[in-house]
Amino acid sequence: MENPFTRTILNWYSEFGRDLPWRRTRNPYAIWLSEIILQQTRIAQGQAYWERFMARFPDVHSLAAASEDEVLRLWEGLGYYSRGRNLLAAARQIDARGSFPATFEAIRALKGVGDYTAAAIGSIAFDLPLAVVDGNVYRVLSRYFGIETPVGSTAAKKEFTALAQSLLPADKPGDFNQAMMDFGAMQCTPQAPACLTCPLAADCVALRTGRTTSLPVRKSPVKVRERHYHYIYIRCADETAIRRRGPGDIWQGLWEPYQEEGELRGFPGMRLLKEGVRHQLTHQTLTADFYLLECTEKPTLPEGYVWIPESSLSQYAKPRLVNLLLQNL
Repeated sequence: MENPFTRTILNWYSEFGRDLPWRRTRNPYAIWLSEIILQQTRIAQGQAYWERFMARFPDVHSLAAASEDEVLRLWEGLGYYSRGRNLLAAARQIDARGSFPATFEAIRALKGVGDYTAAAIGSIAFDLPLAVVDGNVYRVLSRYFGIETPVGSTAAKKEFTALAQSLLPADKPGDFNQAMMDFGAMQCTPQAPACLTCPLAADCVALRTGRTTSLPVRKSPVKVRERHYHYIYIRCADETAIRRRGPGDIWQGLWEPYQEEGELRGFPGMRLLKEGVRHQLTHQTLTADFYLLECTEKPTLPEGYVWIPESSLSQYAKPRLVNLLLQNL
């Protein structure tokens, strides 16, 4: 017999669930692509990227054949660029095996796919009985059942996963998972949840006990690191110098103009174009200044910088902050 909570969530979803293009297909490639793009990205922003990727790479084989630069250029502006690199690596894994994996273990083995993403893809594309647990699910379940285990902890992951699994309908696992995502995003929101119109209100512990603002309980936030970048765009005989960022830091594999961090040494004759541009990452706050140096002889630069025609700069994938600063040229 279907749980009353489950029935209510599915009924709500049938009436209010979002109409999204990847929900109109059972194509695992399209579903996988949407899940990777929507990691750390709102649907309002991610949908346009999904549509561009589907238009440029209509199947996993065309994506697998792409270059990393081509994928990262299409990814520009989404952030968390490791997702773009993982997307390409996973596409090549799938292409090599000949078909999209259809079990949790095989989907989980794809580069960039964790437990949540594997469960989402498996349940939506293949009807695998796997419950997903993300921020929306934590919030809905913690409020409805009055659970105070701090989210982000190992204990919470085990507790909430087991609870979500117990509520999962065997015949509609994908619908239930998507319903929970939408319900948390649209009804049981982080701030000012719509309790007056909530179909679960009568049995919601948080509403009954006045704890909608305190649930879910969260662990102490991670300290945010402050960094100061100086970008110097060097122009010499219609060429400019750029480098590809290496591993172990943000924006791995993306290109940027000459950059100094911390104290500015710079070059004689450069001029300031833009100062104090702030860019927020999850655990880092960047402040950047942008300079222009126009010269007749190429200055000596550290190893790793290459000179390219300015006209070809758009062909290189760059972080959003760099694109913002380049607008000041």
